[in-house]
Amino acid sequence: MTPLVDSHCHLDFPELAADIPGILQRMQAQRVGWALCAGVTLERFPAVRALAEAHANLFAAVGVHPDTENEEWQPVQEADIETLCHLAAQPKVVAIGETGLDYYRLSGDLEWQRQRFRTHIRAAAACGKPLIIHTRAAADDTLRVLKEEGADRIGGVFHCFTESAEVARQALHLGFYISFSGIVTFKNAVALKAVAREIPLDRLLVETDSHYLAPVPYRGKRNEPAYVAYVVEEVARLREISVDALAEATTRNFFNLFKDARV
Repeated sequence: MTPLVDSHCHLDFPELAADIPGILQRMQAQRVGWALCAGVTLERFPAVRALAEAHANLFAAVGVHPDTENEEWQPVQEADIETLCHLAAQPKVVAIGETGLDYYRLSGDLEWQRQRFRTHIRAAAACGKPLIIHTRAAADDTLRVLKEEGADRIGGVFHCFTESAEVARQALHLGFYISFSGIVTFKNAVALKAVAREIPLDRLLVETDSHYLAPVPYRGKRNEPAYVAYVVEEVARLREISVDALAEATTRNFFNLFKDARV
């Protein structure tokens, strides 16, 4: 079987960082050949990059997560185009992100979040790297900003997809891939399972978003890249194709999108 790829995880988070040898061993046991570690703040990025540089089968992305606020007690370095492009030029950095919009936990004037998103899109265009998009309770604005910024010339992936089939169609029209996480294995994710059946096979990715969102049968426990195998099994079942066929497609898609990850 073609080795799998976990297209989005957070191995720098404390829940996983202390167990990297075990995580890599379990990846190998489940035939998970590669994983992409996405950045969430510039402050944390050195740890993300260090993991990618230390392990041949890990890659990195640089970005500031949309719901990371600048608070007096927890200052966050804001990203600018020059900084993002400089960091994206480092070895093993294959994408800009994660970035996007998240209105789920925040309220009030969120223009700062949209401006941060625009900066990431412009950086991706400037340095020729694909985008990793996070969107939650903000699909209309996410798509609007992507269109206004001409993101169809950049492309990328809507990671941990939980939106409607219509949002998926618009994302696909803009040239983006759609990535499914362990949520698609949840019994109550009926609408998402239907979307997973519809996405063209050549535009589909899989991920864990670990340490979050462990798939069935590990739901509620700590997630890790090895568990992407369960996402592949479920999506293959939904699409009525073999696990091998889905593994081959999603791994090929990963390396087609993240061209700097080619090995």
